[in-house]
Amino acid sequence: MSNLEEGLRWLDQAEADFKTAKDCLEDGNYYACAFFAQQSAEKALKGLLYSKGYRALITHSVTELVEEASKIEGSLKKYGDYGRELDRHYIGSRYPNFYPKGPAYKYYTEEIALRCLNYAESILKEVKKFLRK
Repeated sequence: MSNLEEGLRWLDQAEADFKTAKDCLEDGNYYACAFFAQQSAEKALKGLLYSKGYRALITHSVTELVEEASKIEGSLKKYGDYGRELDRHYIGSRYPNFYPKGPAYKYYTEEIALRCLNYAESILKEVKKFLRK
């Protein structure tokens, strides 16, 4: 498999995760929307990095992936704040003991979900520019 093929494989999954995030938003599952938005951005960035020859990407941090991808495509640097926001939802959206009182899903609102979805969409669109030339 070529580097580009591997990158496109990850991008395909990123797009599927983004669709799942949108579906969760429509269903009112705001915590799941935030999580799948984070997943979409993470996998899109990994796709870009894999397409450029990276072999081992251990992190799940969108922030770290933005920093690494910025070394290749400088325009991605502007998404650092988006990465920090999305990273908050990788664990916090899924575990009932993350927040002090009650399960995680009760802490999520439509506003939070929309913000995460918009951030992921921005990253996904930017990555697609580099993988779909």
